[in-house]
Amino acid sequence: MLRIFGLGVLVSLKLTATAAAHSGDSTQDFDEIIIWGRGIEQIGQATTASEGLVGYADLSKRPILRGGELLEVVPGMIATQHSGSGKANQYFLRGFNLDHGTDFAADADGVPVNLPTHGHGQGYLDLNFIIPELVEYVAFRKGPYHMTSGDFSAAGSASFITYDSLTRGFATAEIGENGYYRGVLANSHRLGQGDLLYAAEAQFYNGPWVLDEDLEKFNLLVKYTGDIAGADAQFIATAYRSTWTATDQIPQRAVDDGLIPRRGFIDPDLGGETTRFSLSAQFLWPHIEVRAYAVHYDLSLYSNFTYFLNDPVNGDEFEQADRRWVLGGAVGYEDKVTLFSRPATISTGLTLRYDDIGAVGLYNTAARTRLSAVRDDRVKQLQAGFYGSVEMHWTERFRTRTGFRVDVLDYRVAAQLTDNSGSGTDAIVSPKASLAWEAFDGIEFYASYGQSFHSNDVRGATISIDPVSGEPVPAVDALVKAEGAEVGVRFELKESLSVAVAGFWLDLDSELVFVGDAGTTEPNDATRRYGVEASAFWQAASWLVFDASAAYTHARFKDLPGEDRIPNAIGFVLGAGATASFQNGFTASLRLRHFGDAPLIEDNSVRSSATTLVNLGFTYDFGRVQAGLDLLNLFNVKDNDITYFFASRLAGEATGTDDIHFHPVEPFTVRARLSLRL
Repeated sequence: MLRIFGLGVLVSLKLTATAAAHSGDSTQDFDEIIIWGRGIEQIGQATTASEGLVGYADLSKRPILRGGELLEVVPGMIATQHSGSGKANQYFLRGFNLDHGTDFAADADGVPVNLPTHGHGQGYLDLNFIIPELVEYVAFRKGPYHMTSGDFSAAGSASFITYDSLTRGFATAEIGENGYYRGVLANSHRLGQGDLLYAAEAQFYNGPWVLDEDLEKFNLLVKYTGDIAGADAQFIATAYRSTWTATDQIPQRAVDDGLIPRRGFIDPDLGGETTRFSLSAQFLWPHIEVRAYAVHYDLSLYSNFTYFLNDPVNGDEFEQADRRWVLGGAVGYEDKVTLFSRPATISTGLTLRYDDIGAVGLYNTAARTRLSAVRDDRVKQLQAGFYGSVEMHWTERFRTRTGFRVDVLDYRVAAQLTDNSGSGTDAIVSPKASLAWEAFDGIEFYASYGQSFHSNDVRGATISIDPVSGEPVPAVDALVKAEGAEVGVRFELKESLSVAVAGFWLDLDSELVFVGDAGTTEPNDATRRYGVEASAFWQAASWLVFDASAAYTHARFKDLPGEDRIPNAIGFVLGAGATASFQNGFTASLRLRHFGDAPLIEDNSVRSSATTLVNLGFTYDFGRVQAGLDLLNLFNVKDNDITYFFASRLAGEATGTDDIHFHPVEPFTVRARLSLRL
């Protein structure tokens, strides 16, 4: 029995086969059935064409460079990196430069991951604490149409669900070029009326950069799942620690002039360290779900985007710090009733979250030594959300879901500069509606409308004085409305073929955000995005599957004629893959990821280049041992992971220069893997 809690919907999927994709039992033990998450039927369950479920063999057989790329199972999603493996990825979806998480929400086993009022970026989404081998499936949704999706979910949301138990434990060792070493140990046992799962991960990596990354990453997870007092109960403890040195984005002119190589650096002191601990509990009765969590989080991040533009003597290096406790929980109720003589399902729920941010600051530094404080603040904020919905089955083939959310944000800011302290409360109501019509067997049409929101950094809601210039600045709204609609169609042929197409539009009242890099607010106007997405899964044979997705988005500022381009709004994304699994234990997986060019400045005079990468992975099972080989960036392309356009000043330059700043993709890399089933 699989339960999707993270998105707030109680969905049960009974599987008759064992989901042993990553624990890897061989056919010598039993007849293994490979379960492809994309092949699970969504007609009759989904409310939009753009939502879905990915897991099992979809995840375990995918060659990836870093854990954050697990989000690329969401059609149209791109996850890149520009500042070291320990930092949150940079995400792109539906024409959004999501930065590190704004407008895309994620949770892990029901615990929200996004961090509001964060030292580096609003909604900071760091998935490095997730051990990829333990992810059973990812449930994803897009758009503002879903009652259970609150803050940061305008573009979409995803829920990572880990295994309750493993058919067989495993120990995995990986080695690769550029000082890459990784080990994972995981197992589970029956304990009382439940299962105890435990896992540990360690990773070390220097990277292909002139400046070694010196990544040291450690993860622990302990999970107990069982029957307690008649409830399906779950208790999870996680611990994560990472330190790294970063080769950040670099100016194009420094490479063109031969000052540094393409994988070189300007400032040798960048990078950071982060720690995360969490405890969570979850209880499920026939109609009621209850969960609670506590998270401790700590980050120190050192960056230098402009080098010597603002301080020709000490340089422009700065530290962003964030230390907080997050306490929260949720209660959900769902029941099947009869309304208007028709079957219906009513759902309602309440979510609470309290962030006690003991330190969130921005500091001028040199060689990681603090010189002065731009901001050194303390913040307390409470978010409460209530939702309710009714799903009506008007006929066996036609159903509707209507409902709403009410979200309230209360905040207190104690700023270093007294004038920027303050408190406030904001609230927003978000109506939502969807309909689904199975016009023919295996063909379902959808239409949805909804409103949602993202919160701004609440320091931006109380600010009155720019901490750098001392000039008065306007405050921003704490909550910003999003509004959108979508129409789509899904075609399914049992478990062998699935195709979904969706067209959407999405408006944001304002993209005003607090800019952690500057310690102040940056006004952006209202935006509009519309586009189309398509995804397909085809199990051509028992041993061969294909999947593909493509997305096009038109993204513009609404009221800026001539300068209406949204920087880093990627217009076209393509992903595709093929996996062949033979009875002799050999598996090959080929994956393509492509994201197109994008404007880097509002007048579209400077654009980034497209990036196309191909990864190839092999595994071979023999007895209790599995060997694997991944060939990443198979064709050794010299594209970029991320590109920006802004002014910087190098040592020896008289003035600042507007220039492209980029972080290259990692070159062709070989990684080998050996797993032992315990």
